[in-house]
Amino acid sequence: MSITKTILSLSLAITFASTPAWSKRSVAFGDTVKNNNITEAEIQAAQETWGKALVQISQDYETNGIEKATATANAALDAAYGYNIGPVLFKPTLAFGDQTFRTTRESALAYFVGGNKNYPSDSGFALKGWKKYEYKNAGVYLNGDLALTMGNVMVTDKTGKVTTVNKTWGFKKDEQGKLRIILHHSSLPYTPPPK
Repeated sequence: MSITKTILSLSLAITFASTPAWSKRSVAFGDTVKNNNITEAEIQAAQETWGKALVQISQDYETNGIEKATATANAALDAAYGYNIGPVLFKPTLAFGDQTFRTTRESALAYFVGGNKNYPSDSGFALKGWKKYEYKNAGVYLNGDLALTMGNVMVTDKTGKVTTVNKTWGFKKDEQGKLRIILHHSSLPYTPPPK
């Protein structure tokens, strides 16, 4: 492109940008943009926060009993999960039968801390003396205000035993732009039978 064409193009762009129609559009457009895209940093923070909450529930149970652990679990569910958006698709690690798949807050709380007669098999996964949490994503999929992760979570109990679970999470931003878990699938790794 010649220097004359470049100067002409720049001149036209400046003229167009200074016209009243363009000025109104930029003012109207400028402050109304809302980017609800989920970032890698937000996913990392959400996964780390989830693990800290699990360990905190265990610690609260050991030091202050079930009431404190339940209060911490309630706060964690309210802060991390998307029950304010709609049903959360939750498949806990140790659930089975008719209660394998959970879509309500009550059923999630029962899984984490037990004590609910409607879920008699739940003894409280978060009450098992967890001391450490780590995660390793096999993959992360980001698509606007929706994100999916898949990988392993490793939790260490007070005896030093490490339990590894396969974990898939789905995240969505709510109306306030806060990241929420809307899908939580957890299962034990498959071990093939000996040949």
